[in-house]
Amino acid sequence: MSSHREAPEISKDPVADSSDLYAFVSPDDPDTVTLIANYVPLQLPASGPNFFEFGDDVLYEIHVDNNGDGRPDLTYQFRFRTELRNDRTFLYNTGQIESLDSENWNRRQFYSVTRVDAHGKHEVLARKLPCPPCNVGKLSIPDYEKLAEDAVHKLKTGETVFAGQRADPFFVDLGAIFDLGTLRPFQNAHLVGQKLFNYAGKAVNATDKTNVHSIAVQLPLSAVRKDGKKKVRGRDAGAVIGVWTSASRRQVQVRQGKKDNDDVYVGPQTQVSRLGNPLFNEVIVPMAQKDRWNSLPPSEDKRFAEFVEKPELAALLPVLYPGLFDNLAKLNEAGKARADLVAILLTGIPDGLIEGFQNNTGDVQADMLRLNTAIPPAKKENKFGLLGEDLAGFPNGRRVADDVVSISLRAIAGVTVPLVDPKFKPDEAAALVEQGLSIKDSGAKLLGEFPYLGTPFDGFNNPS
Repeated sequence: MSSHREAPEISKDPVADSSDLYAFVSPDDPDTVTLIANYVPLQLPASGPNFFEFGDDVLYEIHVDNNGDGRPDLTYQFRFRTELRNDRTFLYNTGQIESLDSENWNRRQFYSVTRVDAHGKHEVLARKLPCPPCNVGKLSIPDYEKLAEDAVHKLKTGETVFAGQRADPFFVDLGAIFDLGTLRPFQNAHLVGQKLFNYAGKAVNATDKTNVHSIAVQLPLSAVRKDGKKKVRGRDAGAVIGVWTSASRRQVQVRQGKKDNDDVYVGPQTQVSRLGNPLFNEVIVPMAQKDRWNSLPPSEDKRFAEFVEKPELAALLPVLYPGLFDNLAKLNEAGKARADLVAILLTGIPDGLIEGFQNNTGDVQADMLRLNTAIPPAKKENKFGLLGEDLAGFPNGRRVADDVVSISLRAIAGVTVPLVDPKFKPDEAAALVEQGLSIKDSGAKLLGEFPYLGTPFDGFNNPS
């Protein structure tokens, strides 16, 4: 008698799936923090006539925890509504779009912003803010940068917000990493004696010249800190915040439920995706548990701690690259829980492990992007963040140009184990592991001010 187990219904809804989360002290305005949540990833620019957009039936949220319990103390909610001007055309625009209220722009999106405090009190901060259009091409939109600038809204309550299409700055060699953990620069790496030789292959950025839809909010540091303090010391617990994003849908959808063939949505909002630390859902959480993880708040992440303590990729590296990760293999064989990874991903790094740094939020194990808001922006950023002695970079929050894939790989390979076990000596290869990419490989040109993400690639000049 054979048995059959159904596969989980892993969400691949591009409208609701979180893509990337960034949280950093604003480099051009250090008294503020910028939070950016990306959705609808891997957009090909030439995707007309039905260009990408936010979901009208999705509740998008950015959450901030400032007391370490893995539950939101501050939430910004974004709800979208799409409006058609002309129901007699298939075109996205019937002429040039020269302003956010252009008569030629047929399919427009607007959104509202609601702030929710720790007690659940809702306050609508803005209604019907316009998004910029998707970047169709120069003939349709002669000055896209001006339209995007006009779509940055300064609210009376002190927040600055933006929602719309941007060039995706995330860089990752998806084709290599998900081909059994291949790292092109390490394909031919080997040891001769005690020296590592590396005949590097060139990495390929899978997100090159693709777009994404971004929701960004910039607000005073005092607004996110515990007790609303304007000034804190870096070692103070009140300096650290935890950030994550989520997307929710109504529990029931009835298609063509009205006489006008409109869909009907009923029931409470149900969370269908979330994102804290990059790659946590993709690389740490087992496939069979991804839907469950997506439905839960970070406060429940102790359920998944075993996969952080003994990550699958750490066991794969010695197998994939024989001779390069022998010390890591011995660590795996000893069966010890990876306390370094638990600190980085689930509790934050305690004071004393790294000189002049901490981003610990306490004992509650929760996947959140932790940011010490008292650490000022770096004068010169290092793409390896904390591992490159840049205290303002990942895993202290996440900046747009941080190479989070390489940082995570090096941590899993063992470079952070000495933080909790000084006797452990990482393999030489561990400090050299990287995917071989940088922000330059994304093709995206970052802005020097909010919302920082650059102009989306247009469809005419980027046909595929």
